[in-house]
Amino acid sequence: MKTQTMRYVLLKWVDILRIEGGGVPLQPVLLFLKTVSLSLAIAVCGATGSLAAGQPSAVPAWLLGHIGGGEGQIAQVVLQRARALYLRKVSEGVVKNPCYFAMDATRPNDLSHGRLGKRFYIICEADQSFRAISAGHGSGRDLKGVADFSNGRECAKNFSNAMDSYLTAGGAYVTRETKTSFKGYYRVSTKQDAVLIRSFIQFDGEGETANARQRLIGGHAAIALKGICLRKDPRSPYANQNGYVPFGNLVDYSGGRSDGCTSWSPSDAAQIMPLLKDDPTTVYIYPESHDIEAVAQAVAARRSPSRIGLYWNALCLKQIGAPKFWPKEVLEPILARYHKDPEPSASAWSPPICKP
Repeated sequence: MKTQTMRYVLLKWVDILRIEGGGVPLQPVLLFLKTVSLSLAIAVCGATGSLAAGQPSAVPAWLLGHIGGGEGQIAQVVLQRARALYLRKVSEGVVKNPCYFAMDATRPNDLSHGRLGKRFYIICEADQSFRAISAGHGSGRDLKGVADFSNGRECAKNFSNAMDSYLTAGGAYVTRETKTSFKGYYRVSTKQDAVLIRSFIQFDGEGETANARQRLIGGHAAIALKGICLRKDPRSPYANQNGYVPFGNLVDYSGGRSDGCTSWSPSDAAQIMPLLKDDPTTVYIYPESHDIEAVAQAVAARRSPSRIGLYWNALCLKQIGAPKFWPKEVLEPILARYHKDPEPSASAWSPPICKP
């Protein structure tokens, strides 16, 4: 409504100039008004993310100090959209949890030398707590000779909501049920093995992220077993019908990438999981497709995104050149054609038997 009002006022100015003239050259004035109108639209869009989400309440004073581009801080547009989503879901009765989450996938992840970027935010306004932690982004895939939409460890360039893309899709999510599953055994000492049981929090999305459940998008600890083989252990409660259990090497990939999910360090995941037990909340992930496309267009036009009201982390933008969003309508047909090749699928692969 505010945008429509401002546009009306601007048009009235143009009408006055046309009628009264006043010796003012009309073309420069029209150009100025067009620029003002565009800047206003960008500012409004960046502040709210979506007019349909409603006007968020003012950011509490204690939270203002956490806004910024420094380490452990949150960008203003990310916070505003995350708050708007949370307040909307609270008003709808979907969420009662006193905390909500946000992620800025434009920030760096792996800072090298064991340092991880803090870009996932746990915000609990009831007790005025704000915490920034690390989180992985989707790895993407390199379909040799077909398409390359892979991401590096530090910065994400490619984003998508396509099935089997292994990419992050920005937008609105709500946490749902927690699923706990057995992953296998791993060695902790020369005489002792341990069981890896990992919990996974399912996300439900809306709009472009509405297929989150079908994509198995959620949150989990960045820990897995690699180099898996099958070991004979019929006494194990996890043994298959032939008496075998998976056995592998435990890998902590906190500074790495995921298959499109939000992954946290094991210690951070252990603190997040209890917050969501039978108490869903919102997760807002930045950037959305329109943010990606707007920044890409600005880069192509050799314009500074920040100077025209767009946000992207400067360090990562310099590294990736320009981001790209792969809509599922474009990428899924490419993946479908790729999977028609006579190569064994991942689902058909079976781990080998462990060597003695």
